Amino acid sequence: MTTTPRKPSGSDDPLSREIDAALDGLNLQEIDQPARPRKDAGGKRPDGARTQRGTVVDVRGDDVFVELGPRMQGVAPLGDFSPDPKIGDEFDFLLRGRDDELWILSRYTAKAEIAIGDDVTPGALVKAKITGQNTGGLEAKVGAVSAFLPASQVSLHREENLGQFLNQVLTCEVVEVDRERKRIVLSRRKLLERERDSARQETVGRISVGQVLKGKVTRVEEFGAFVDLGGVEGLVHVSQLSHQRVEKAGTVIAAGQEVEVQVLKIEDGGKRIGLGMKQLQPDPWASVASRFAVDSVVTGKITRLQEFGAFVEIAPGVEGLLHVSAMAKDRVRHPKDAVKPGQEVSVRIVAVEPGRSRISLSRMDARGAMLGSEESVDASVIDEALRTQNSEALGTSLGSIFQRAFDANSPKSAAKPADAKKPKKG
Repeated sequence: MTTTPRKPSGSDDPLSREIDAALDGLNLQEIDQPARPRKDAGGKRPDGARTQRGTVVDVRGDDVFVELGPRMQGVAPLGDFSPDPKIGDEFDFLLRGRDDELWILSRYTAKAEIAIGDDVTPGALVKAKITGQNTGGLEAKVGAVSAFLPASQVSLHREENLGQFLNQVLTCEVVEVDRERKRIVLSRRKLLERERDSARQETVGRISVGQVLKGKVTRVEEFGAFVDLGGVEGLVHVSQLSHQRVEKAGTVIAAGQEVEVQVLKIEDGGKRIGLGMKQLQPDPWASVASRFAVDSVVTGKITRLQEFGAFVEIAPGVEGLLHVSAMAKDRVRHPKDAVKPGQEVSVRIVAVEPGRSRISLSRMDARGAMLGSEESVDASVIDEALRTQNSEALGTSLGSIFQRAFDANSPKSAAKPADAKKPKKG
């Protein structure tokens, strides 16, 4: 079997390697043939004929029905004709076999008349009618000349359904010409890339860093979402989607969604555009100083662990650091030994630094006791006890005040009736 001439294996051209891979095992001389010649038991074609003149009597879908003579009809593929035939047109056909009462035909003169014009050279733009599909890509016709469009060259991105292009006429760029074998290899992707680059330059000229634009999400990956800004795509990294931590972009955004974004950076002539969405949302760190007072106790959820500590979300978009040394009274070697992701914990605000988006946390109170333990005394109760001391109690020791505050906050005190009296002695 005659195969397509291959380029030297050492070629560094990525497109050549893609085409070689797509054509691997294919015979370009035969990919557009509708069927193999059928032979009878004697090994000869039926009635020994090879060609027959016929008249087109009908065109249905991809089939051209031909009257070959009295009570002799056949069918040929529409892809063998360019332009499409009309009823009454006459052609010479190759008889390839029979299927019930119909002869399987191919247009014989189409092969004999194939000629690649001098203007069909690499880089030229041509109209290609898609006539078939195989594992490597799409079969096409450029005029009467058979052509091949590798799967990797059909679109900007890999197309999973090549069948959608059947019978379409696509504008493509010629990338290879084999005049001896009367074959050409096409690329639609190269044309689309040039159109995209042209649109990119036009769009990039209209945008600037800091500008707010509307766009449409074209595709979503775990690391972020690509947004079409009108001829050019930008990336919203997963870290720029929301002030809250997002692990996978698909959990908060979807393809086809209309979004508003801010341009964060433009690099490499517009080939890399960084976008952000959280910049257009209220910054939760702007009010942390007024919302979280030092020494106040709040409840939060462990979001992630590091060797040096755990991050705790104490409000949407606000995480504080619980250092490993502030997790327990006893030494903790690794945060996983004390807490786990998703766990809710009570923590004390140790320090607030809004300008650096940092909050330091601890699971112990100001006196080093674990929050919620019997040793921990609610500071607010102690403060209240100190404020309510009357002049007669000014001499009371600080220790007794702490004891009274502890007793007032102790579960045991609730078990005693407030007016309980000692029994009188008889």
